[in-house]
Amino acid sequence: MLTLRTSPASPFGRKVKISAALLGLSDRIEAVPADTNDPEDSLRRQNPLGKIPALILEDGEVLYDSRVIVEYLDHLAGGGKILPAGKDRFTVLRQQAVADGIMDAALLQVYEGRYRSADRHEPKWVALQAGKVERGLAYAEAHLSTPAPDLHIGHVALACALGYLDLRMGGTWRETHPRLVAWLADFEARVPAFAKTRVTA
Repeated sequence: MLTLRTSPASPFGRKVKISAALLGLSDRIEAVPADTNDPEDSLRRQNPLGKIPALILEDGEVLYDSRVIVEYLDHLAGGGKILPAGKDRFTVLRQQAVADGIMDAALLQVYEGRYRSADRHEPKWVALQAGKVERGLAYAEAHLSTPAPDLHIGHVALACALGYLDLRMGGTWRETHPRLVAWLADFEARVPAFAKTRVTA
């Protein structure tokens, strides 16, 4: 049994869970909650960065971050399932990078509000991260919002990014990105794991 150290709200952990479902590997993975703020949590011994997700293999080796974990899961499933070979691979990886960047910038905005008191918030920093999210969404609306016959990791990452914006940013992106709204509805209809991994708090 593989052990996934994550938290229910982590968009990167969600990316791994949905990938595992698409690859038919969900029954081989046990999700174990991790507290990144707790110095006593074994996560810091499993991943020296103390970050989630981390995947503990059956031989005790640990893989991180989500991109490496997904690569491993695709390999475990036979390869070329959600990470294609050849030139197309780089298009897919770029799409994953855009979506991961949206998630990173959104997380940094959340952390600013969570770990700094209101009088210590840095508006320029928040605006910088918000700009990354908005540019990423604009790119996705223009270039990534057409449903594809075969799903890959770029699609999974984008769905998780949009889901995280729904969770932490009130879904305001929906007002100005109608093609992405339709795209996400199509993804959810095709991937039951998206609804199964949704959290509301």
